[in-house]
Amino acid sequence: MLKFLENTWYSAKRLADGYTQDVERETQKYQTLRDLDLFVLDNSIRESTVGQLRGHTLEDKWKVFDEVRRCGFTNVIVASFSHMTRVDDVFVKQLVEKGEDRNGLYAFSEITKGAKNRIPNTEKIPVGLQKMQETGLWNAILEVDLSDGVYDFSKFTMDDLCALVKKWIMWVYDNLHRDAKVLINLRDMSDVMPVKPVRAFQLVKFLAEMPEDVRPFGLIFEEATGLSVPEECGNWAKYIRKIMDMNEWKGKLLVHIHEKYGYADSSQLESLMCGADGTWGSICIEGAAMGNASTCVTMMNLIRLGNKKILKSYNCSYLRKAAINVTRITTDRDPHLKQPVYGERALDFVLGLNKEDFDLADFFGEKAPKRITSLASNEMIRLQLIELYGDDPQFTLDQAHKMKEVMLEDLRNNRKEEYMSEVGLALLFDRAGGKVTEKMRDVIEKMKLNNVHAERMLSEVREIWDTWDLKDEVQGDEMLQYDSFYNGFMAPYFACYRCSDTRQALQAIDMDADGQVDWSEFLVYLKWALHEYPNIKDTQELLDIAFRKGLIPAMRDELLKDKSC
Repeated sequence: MLKFLENTWYSAKRLADGYTQDVERETQKYQTLRDLDLFVLDNSIRESTVGQLRGHTLEDKWKVFDEVRRCGFTNVIVASFSHMTRVDDVFVKQLVEKGEDRNGLYAFSEITKGAKNRIPNTEKIPVGLQKMQETGLWNAILEVDLSDGVYDFSKFTMDDLCALVKKWIMWVYDNLHRDAKVLINLRDMSDVMPVKPVRAFQLVKFLAEMPEDVRPFGLIFEEATGLSVPEECGNWAKYIRKIMDMNEWKGKLLVHIHEKYGYADSSQLESLMCGADGTWGSICIEGAAMGNASTCVTMMNLIRLGNKKILKSYNCSYLRKAAINVTRITTDRDPHLKQPVYGERALDFVLGLNKEDFDLADFFGEKAPKRITSLASNEMIRLQLIELYGDDPQFTLDQAHKMKEVMLEDLRNNRKEEYMSEVGLALLFDRAGGKVTEKMRDVIEKMKLNNVHAERMLSEVREIWDTWDLKDEVQGDEMLQYDSFYNGFMAPYFACYRCSDTRQALQAIDMDADGQVDWSEFLVYLKWALHEYPNIKDTQELLDIAFRKGLIPAMRDELLKDKSC
């Protein structure tokens, strides 16, 4: 029995040791990311406009160029030429005229001027190369297709393709610049690798065996469909790099992943772990199909894992800002709220105030917003009140707890509100028994709605206000006496002016207890209604929501206070 137990123990130990070694081998890949000297070929100018409903104007291109330069990206794709005159043509001309360093500027070119019956024209100079010669660019990205859908490889063989690629590489050196950086883009990897991977490997081997002085600067590849899982993309990088290493080719291997099924960022990192040493994509997710793996997100993941080289090579503290700005330039909108790293909610505290080991807000020098929901801690709510409105004796943990109770009651009653905004938090505070402070009122009064329809409705309410102000003893003082306010606005909701519930409501809206209603006091409820219910159709609905969902619940607080006194 003892012998059996000993054998079992040793077997378990050997098994555990084997698993430990497997885990160590796997985790070694993460060390690759920490040590990676990442090469960034920025493609924001081209990628972010692909597939957009509105393309980039010349001004847009200059704005994007400025953003990526501020990130410290010195290698930038600036053009993709065609037979038609694009904005790219004018943009490149201006870049050259302004004396931009062309050593870091790249442009795409096909390797043929056309194909007939899937047989490429091997004699005519491709349009992209012609226009590079005309505009003065010399770093060429030669686009290569390897799938049967493009060329008939039974007639145009891989040897023919390799010869054609070499022809245009040499043409670039002879006609554009002897020190040109030539990149070969294997652009249909997701189509060719599952069925004809040998073609990709044959081309890579051919390029790797070229004389060192004419070998390309490197290879780039893309997963263009968003269908391939991370392990597939990693294997592409792994075996391409093996072929390069076998021939002592120290060229760059850059990866570009498109989004579709949620693999993009993981596929990008897997490719970098397995052999790629750089990326070529947009700083933001905007791009072809559903987008591309954002360079900003990729770089932040490397930094988060401990990569120090990136911090020295690039202006990483500006990455988030650049991604936001390029998104706005491209779409006229902010990034999605929950976009990783550079979305508005990406920096939020949600459940508590404990910072993560790597804190995004600290890295970017920004203040992390506190997301006020029913999951927020009482301390988070209290600190948010102080942060937005200054310190006040009412801002206690007990008051914060009452605010959480109101949130939960809202949810139980199928009432969905937000409590993050200045106006949303102020009304929550009011509904939870707090007395809206003058600072709250002032902050809300200054809040801009950025909505023409909303501003028009506020103007119409103001016209009603001014009409009743003419009946007051003192006019133009931004105040209405109680009876004027009742007749102008409250009558549809309260039976009579002298009734107790009407007086309670007037006390609720009279924040400074001066016996009159300030326009700024009334504006709190109006702006809250517009903020919480952005689909309000007209002025009457605005008043209806302001009273029924804002003022009347606040009135109940006044009733409860009186009963407790």
